[in-house]
Order: sequence, then C-alpha cells, then structure tokens
Amino acid sequence: MDYREMADALAAEIARGTLRPGERLPTQRRFARAHGIAVSTASRVYAELARRGLVVGEVGRGTFVRTGEPPPEIALAEPRQARVDLELNFPVLPEHPAMLAESLRATLRPDAMAAAVRPVGTEGTARAREVSAGLLARGGWAPRPDDVLFAGTGRQAIAAVLAALVPPGERLGVEALTYPVVKGIAARLSIQLVPLAMDDQGVVPDAVSGSLRALYLQPALHNPLGVSMSAQRRAAIADVLRDREIPLVEDGIYGFLHDDPPVSALVPELGVLVDSLSKRLAPGLTLGFAVVPPRLHARVAAANRSGGWAAQRFALEAARGWIADGTAARLQADKRADAQARQALLAERLAGFAVHADPRAYHCWWVLPEHWRAETFVAAAARHGIAVTPAAAFAVGAARAPHAVRLALAAPPLPVLAAALGRLADIARGADDSGGDSC
Repeated sequence: MDYREMADALAAEIARGTLRPGERLPTQRRFARAHGIAVSTASRVYAELARRGLVVGEVGRGTFVRTGEPPPEIALAEPRQARVDLELNFPVLPEHPAMLAESLRATLRPDAMAAAVRPVGTEGTARAREVSAGLLARGGWAPRPDDVLFAGTGRQAIAAVLAALVPPGERLGVEALTYPVVKGIAARLSIQLVPLAMDDQGVVPDAVSGSLRALYLQPALHNPLGVSMSAQRRAAIADVLRDREIPLVEDGIYGFLHDDPPVSALVPELGVLVDSLSKRLAPGLTLGFAVVPPRLHARVAAANRSGGWAAQRFALEAARGWIADGTAARLQADKRADAQARQALLAERLAGFAVHADPRAYHCWWVLPEHWRAETFVAAAARHGIAVTPAAAFAVGAARAPHAVRLALAAPPLPVLAAALGRLADIARGADDSGGDSC
C-alpha cells in the first residue's frame, strides 16, 4: 500500500465519522510504527491529507481533523459592500485613472499592440526587466534586471516562490501576525506555518530556527502592525539566514512608501523580493515581480510557469509603459503624500487610544480598550457601515489573537475617512447605540 492509498483509507474514516472533526491524529512517528512504514512515508500520508483539506497541522500541537469548511480569510474573500471600507488597502487617488489612461495610449497604437498580444515567458522582455529593476530600487540598492521574474499579481508571485522553495509538509517561518493571503497559500500548498516571536521591529532574530525551509517576512511597514526593521535588525536577520542557509521570501509591497533597502540586499544569494503594482498603481492594473538570485532562478521560474501564475503580455507592456514614461513614479509620489495626510488625520481622530502606526503607512494597528473584544468591536463598527479587520485574520497558529483591529486607510475619500474614524472613536469609548447610523 503506497502513501496515497493510506491517505485514502484515513479519508474514508473521516468521511464515515470514525475520525471526528477536531480529533488529533497520532504523531507521524507513532503512525509509522503502527503501520510498519517509514516516518518519511507517514509524513507524505499526512501531507496528502492536508493537501486535500482534510486535516490541519499546528506547530507544537499536532495534526487535527478539520472541523469543517472554514470561513474564507478576509483577504481571500470577495470584497464586501460596506459603506466605508477600512478592510481593503488599495489606494486609488481621483486624478490617477486619467493619468494612467493617457499613458496607456502609446501601448494601444497598432504597432505596439502587435507586440502586446503575443505570448511572453515568465522572464518577460529585456526592456520590461530593465525598467522594473529601476522601479524596485530603493535605499541605494537596485536589483539586477536579469534577476526579475514576472507574475500576474503579487499574490501569484508569492505563491510561485513558496511553491518553489517549500515542499508540501515542510515548515515556513512567518511573523506571528502575518499577511492573511500567505496563510491561504500555505494551506493550498500543504505548507506548515511556524509563527515566530516579534517585537517592535518585527521578527526577533533568535526566533529563526534552522529547521525552517524558508522565511517569509515583511520588513518594511509590516501588515498589519506597521512596524519596520532598523538597519541593525535587518543586518541581524541577514546574519541568521546566512549562517543557517535559510532562503528569505521578502514581501516588499509597501516598499515604495519606505526608503530603506530590503533585507534581500544583504543576502543576495538567499533573498527573494516579491512586489507588485497593486498598491503603487491600482489593484485592477497590477503586475507581480519576483527578484530571484541566480541559484534559485530556475526553480522559481518553473513554479511560476507550472502554476499558471506568469504575467500576460498586455499587462507587461502596459506596466512597462507606465514605468518608462514616469507615470508610475508620479503616482508613487502622490501616494506617499496621501498616506502621510491620512496618518495625520488618524492621529487627530484617534488621539488617546493605543494606535500603532508609521506616518508613512496606509494602515494602522489599534489595540482596543480593555472592555472590547475584537470580534465584538468589528460587529459594532459594521452596524455603522464601517468594515475593519480583526486581529484573528492575521494570527498564525493556536495562540489567542490580541484584541486589536487593523484599519486600512487608503480607500475612502478624506472627509469620509475623517467621519469614520470619529465614529469608531465614539464606539471605542462605549458610545455605540447599536442603531446602525452610518457615517
């Protein structure tokens, strides 16, 4: 009996109810001993069950039968139609669509369109790699154009890199509070997430274990906490990665709001930087990037192709035009100023509360007053037409999520944002009348 047949047998027990939702399976070593197989085979059985969505592994606790179809993570769900959206963080300023449309005219010329409708590989074109490398440069660092790969979106770039670097059933280190989409991708790829301790600069270097196959981090304007690593912390993390030869998957999605170089610049042989245009330009006009060192390049490119995550040629050519003619740089500069204006408004409207925010960021982390639970506060805000994200959406593992919420500040017009923040302050003070009045 091979590992798939053994997984089929366990799946049948789960379907019959012999193994009940929430029940813990034996350790892989005990399972191997009971069935007379190698531990490596037992690991493949459990990985296959996880791939089918029948079990979930929790670091330090074991493997459990799933308790049913879980609700979708907020970042994976369809957008909700709240009157005021403080959940999704996609800044699109009123004047930007016209700027993008004007720039796109060159791509729509018949001669340019003839190139844009042709197929393209995951490496894109030489010109696209060149301008993209310039766009991604920051803090005195710039990637080599030949290291740039393209995906349809930033999420797809993350998926391709994780699929290439972390085999099913293996361990990926992440911040204890992390980007929810990474949780979803890891579940689909049967990757075990290991939550790592954090402080006010992000992951603590001592928390990074040599047993990890890779490390996923957001060193600049972390989502949801908004913290950034100092130069000393970036160097310390790089030293640990180098000493233990652990590849880094660095999410640089908010790097355009930040001037420091990425951690990947300090470990060029191990660091993969992922980014996209969804925040820089607009969510509907995006392109994903992965800056991959030569030793990992072929693996990531192959995963990107086989996963169907590579960019389309038209998106690549449109993005190349926006970058080359300076449109992308102008939009980024506008958004830097816009984020700072929204943070100033936040500081005014939520003064006196435990709000943690970087003045450059488009989001903040709000530790709620003691009389509030996060889920209750989210429900109270929803009654007033305001959508916010509870800490549980970002929490990894079995640890209890803090009673906090993330506020995404990018979407509403400034007057609407001001009113929403004022209403949330009233709710937090205990002034929720449950009447459902909108902002």
